[in-house]
Amino acid sequence: MTAPHDVLEIPRGLTLDRPRPGDGAAMWRLARDSRALDLNSSYSYLLWCRDYAHTSIVARDAAGAPVGFITGYTRPRAPRTLLIWQVAVDHAQRGRGLATAMLDALTRRTGDEFGVRAVETTVTPDNAASDRLFTSFAARHRAPLTREVLFEAAAFPERGHQPEVLYRIGPLTPASAV
Repeated sequence: MTAPHDVLEIPRGLTLDRPRPGDGAAMWRLARDSRALDLNSSYSYLLWCRDYAHTSIVARDAAGAPVGFITGYTRPRAPRTLLIWQVAVDHAQRGRGLATAMLDALTRRTGDEFGVRAVETTVTPDNAASDRLFTSFAARHRAPLTREVLFEAAAFPERGHQPEVLYRIGPLTPASAV
């Protein structure tokens, strides 16, 4: 695993945890309020917290309320690959490195528990924040990063959806898997 100085610290006053079903409503609100994420049904966030808690992470404030989350899962046909579904951070917490700290912690945990050695996510061309998050993750962990369109805009039923570009980061070695 990486040296402690290679992992960004959790912002002061926050803790990282596995999500619980009781966090689903707050996670839905964070996704809604982001105005950048595709909002899933509130029910899906409840299920996510139940079924994918081991491959997801939530940031909590001092009162225990969720102020950020990353949802992810290991791919069924590539179980050493963690697919990051959504990353959300409360507006009041932005600019503190929380998304980076959550991604590092989640990758470390899934590397240790499930042998994850690659990360995948999709990013739309207009999402500069996600591009920076995943590009800097790859650079910080000295891991190759490839990009290719996974789903063209025409694949989506709603008009105006941008293409989803697949970012594949890896292989992550045990020394760089955070």
